[in-house]
Amino acid sequence: MSTVEKGTKVKVHYIGTLDDGTEFDNSKKRGTTLDFQVGAGNMIKGFDEAVTGMGEGEVKTVTIPSTEAYGAVEADAFTDFPRTQFGDDFELEVGGVVQGSGPQGQPIMARVTAVSEETVTLDFNHPLAGKDLTFEIELIEIDG
Repeated sequence: MSTVEKGTKVKVHYIGTLDDGTEFDNSKKRGTTLDFQVGAGNMIKGFDEAVTGMGEGEVKTVTIPSTEAYGAVEADAFTDFPRTQFGDDFELEVGGVVQGSGPQGQPIMARVTAVSEETVTLDFNHPLAGKDLTFEIELIEIDG
């Protein structure tokens, strides 16, 4: 029976939950596996490490600390913008998400953390930054 090592292409199903049990992602509900090459740098470090050594059909549950997932919440990722940059009819709600464009025109998402008459504070951290993540991982297929 072969096992996963760095460079192996795999297909997995997973369910991701937070410490309080809230489900934040589920490949089974989407009906499609997550296909990736282990160690290629496309996955969070802890997920890559968790899959390494697994065999086809194996299921395991791992908790990945925030440092091996999306990192800590960075204070410098919070930025104040003048309220006028959003237009009078733009509805802003704390906890809501807004989309803008980065320096090269790429889409950028941010969460609204505060709104006043003069300013809007946006959080550009990844939504899962600062959170430990638990994954139930099922190795569906080792591909080559």
